[in-house]
Order: sequence, then C-alpha cells, then structure tokens
Amino acid sequence: MEGINIFGFGIALIMTVALMPVFIPLLKRMKFGQSIREEGPESHLKKTGTPTMGGLVFLISIITTVLIVAAFNGVLTTQVVILLIVLFGYGLIGFLDDFIKVVLKRNLGLTSLQKLLAQIVIAVLSFFLLRANGFDTALGIPFTDASIELGWVYVLFIVFWLVGFSNAVNLTDGLDGLVAGTASIAFAAFGILAIVQQETGIALFTFAVAGGLIGFLVFNKYPAKVFMGDTGSLALGGALAMVSILLKQELLLLLIGLVFVIETASVILQVGSFKLRKKRIFKMSPIHHHFELSGWSEWKVVTVFWGVGFISAAIAVLLEVM
Repeated sequence: MEGINIFGFGIALIMTVALMPVFIPLLKRMKFGQSIREEGPESHLKKTGTPTMGGLVFLISIITTVLIVAAFNGVLTTQVVILLIVLFGYGLIGFLDDFIKVVLKRNLGLTSLQKLLAQIVIAVLSFFLLRANGFDTALGIPFTDASIELGWVYVLFIVFWLVGFSNAVNLTDGLDGLVAGTASIAFAAFGILAIVQQETGIALFTFAVAGGLIGFLVFNKYPAKVFMGDTGSLALGGALAMVSILLKQELLLLLIGLVFVIETASVILQVGSFKLRKKRIFKMSPIHHHFELSGWSEWKVVTVFWGVGFISAAIAVLLEVM
C-alpha cells in the first residue's frame, strides 16, 4: 500500500501547482493583499499587497486528494476523517481571520477570544470522536514503550496540543517559504512513522500534505508571489498536532517540530523578559526576525531553519525506529 503515499503526494503537488497560477491573479483582482505590520522589519514593507490566503489552494488539493485516494483504496478510516475535520476546521478559523483582516479591513481579524474558543471547540470535538472509537488515552513516552494513562484528562491535553501547535506554526509564518518548508519536513517525518506503524490512512494524509506544501513552495519561496495566511498556518499546526496524537507520538512532535517550538519559546521569553525586566532578549521576536535584524538575508534564515527542521526530524525518526 506504500504506493498510494507516492500517489497522494504527487496528486496534491500537481493540483496545487496547477491551481495556483489561476488563484493568484484572482486574489489580486479581489485585492486580497497582505498588510505588513509597521513594527516588523522595514525590509518587509515591500511585501505589502502580496496576495494572501493562498493556503486555500493547498487545503483544497490536500482534502480532495485524501478523500478520493483514501476512498478508492479503502482507507477512509475514522482517523483520516478526524484529520480532515481538524485540517478543515482550523483552516476555516484562519480563513475567517484572514477575511476579516484583508476584506473587511479590520487589521486584528478575529479577536483572540473568538479564535481560541473556536480552536477549543474543534479540539474537544476531536476528542469525543476519538473516544467514541475506543481511542487510547495514554500519553506515549518517546523512544520507549512506556506511557502515562490520562483518561478524561486527555481532553485537556488535546486542547493544549492543537491550540498550542496551531498558534506555533502561525507564529513561524513570517518569512517567505519558512512554514511551507518546515511543515512539509515535519509531515513527511510523521509519514515515515505512520508507514512503520502500518497506519496507511494517516501516512496517505501526511504525504498528501507534504505534496501540497511542496507545490505551494514553488510560489511561496523568496520572493513570494503569494502567502498562505492564517488559512494555511492554523490548519497545518492543528493537523500536525492531531497526526502526532493519532500515532501516539505526541511528545515526539517537540523534536520533529523543533523549529515551531523555538519560535514560540522566543516570543514567550521576549514578552516575559520585557514585562519583568523591561529588557528585550532578542532584537525582535519571533526569533527569525532577530536573525534578519542581525544581518542575515531572508533566504539564509529560511534555509538554516529548514536545515534545523530536517536534522531534528531525522534524529527523531531514526531514534524512534531503531
């Protein structure tokens, strides 16, 4: 069944590459251009007006690919349906946020509370769908056969994991191609683990996501012709967290998604330091902006972060399968 992973990867990639040249001019005509924060790096101001919400294209490609290929091969399982619900649900939250900011011209989009509540609802729904199918509520310990039984407390973990990583990926999405590259690496790593566990449906999903992201990267690499927006980044973060949960490799995501963890930690440390000490640790957070302001080119920051993501994911997979 491994052939369907290659097929899913290829179909999602081709669909994204084929649809994007149609979608980008449409976004331009509809004036769905990105607004760049004035407090961000000055070099980013030239990106103002670049079409955003491009995440819609790879989400459509991924969902279509997974539904068709999984149904045709008899692997449209409850787990795959839950992954599609999370991907679509968090993508919808991101779409509404982008739409309010870009179309309705309300710069802040959804309020923090609105976004948080919507994310929690989808996470709780996912938990009950899992429980209804007898899902194991033990928390796996990486590189061991040990686990910690959480019972109903597991719902709190799922909420924390999905909300946390959806926002972590969203924070990382600040440079051309950064999230598309790091997320495709992370999904591919979990895809390998899914194959090892003989979870065909989950493997198909992860490789379809990786394919869609590589296709998107053709247009999102520096200098980007389109941004994914919250539509894409929130969907990717939520889906990545759910993949780790379904494979019982929850905590391994901290290593496979190390770049997202570092980016989030840099923001927490920066805010905490400023509030407590009135001093900043970094020139700007998230940390990718710190390196930009330290003289690194945007492309150098992105490729180095890709490298870190690849190495950490490779280490995680090798240690897990050995």
